[in-house]
Amino acid sequence: MDISQLKTLLTVARLGSFAAAARALDQDPSAISRVVATAEARLGVRLFERSTRRLAVTGVGRGYLDRIAPLVEELDLAAEEARSARRAPTGKLRITASVAWGQECLVPLLPEFRSRYPEIELELIFTDSYLDLLAEGVDLAVRLAPAPQGDLVSTHLRCTRYLVCASPDYLARAGHLPSPAALNGHDCLRMPLRGFDGTWRFCSPSGQEETVPVTGKVVITSPLALRQAARVGLGPTLLADWLVADDLAQGRLVPLFPDWQVSATGFESGAWALYPSRTYMPTRLRVMLDYLSAHLGSASHQERARSAQI
Repeated sequence: MDISQLKTLLTVARLGSFAAAARALDQDPSAISRVVATAEARLGVRLFERSTRRLAVTGVGRGYLDRIAPLVEELDLAAEEARSARRAPTGKLRITASVAWGQECLVPLLPEFRSRYPEIELELIFTDSYLDLLAEGVDLAVRLAPAPQGDLVSTHLRCTRYLVCASPDYLARAGHLPSPAALNGHDCLRMPLRGFDGTWRFCSPSGQEETVPVTGKVVITSPLALRQAARVGLGPTLLADWLVADDLAQGRLVPLFPDWQVSATGFESGAWALYPSRTYMPTRLRVMLDYLSAHLGSASHQERARSAQI
């Protein structure tokens, strides 16, 4: 069997059906079925149990696939390294990120990246749902969270700080808010995500933590729309520093409690790059990771947001 047939077997096992493997590999399901049948005939064992409802890997099949998976990965890595030694990075790179982070942080970095690596084809999937990287064929995900858990390899790109902000017009009408507890009487703009809409957590400069219940009649699913609602004076809201840095610098929004840490979930949060394999990393993925780490780890939105508060 050649490497493409071995990859087909691994894809069938990973996705759990001939149809799903055919879609992922852009082939006809009958071609996938023939590869599996040929492999089973050559090995003299049953790799998959089929029924009308499901397909499952047999015990012998699992042992075989577990043995060949790292070998296939090593062959791909060797081929990629050989190709990259003689030419610039090329090929398609599929990246997923949240809509707001993708629009605000990733897209502005693309012109320079495209200038450096014109042969890399980028496919950007901006969604607020967490995609299965293996099932969807995604090379890189940027997730905003505390340290991620699971089997994916992670690289920390930057820290995230959250801020409570309001427009100057709103503050002119509502008056000064001396402390986070004063939010209790205000019509706050909220996001309908677990942990974001009922209470906000604060930590004072001395380290004392305080939980403040927040209420408000406007609930918005999009962070971008939430920022716009705050700009037009609908009320205070909680947003990430990278999303409001320019607004703070331009005076469109004002940080209400700049000396306090604030979060809806946890104080340790950041942007993480996640990818499926530590062993096999195509050159196009490596240069993107290096590029993001260099640009997001230096003159970051966080630093601009903090300087705007001084």
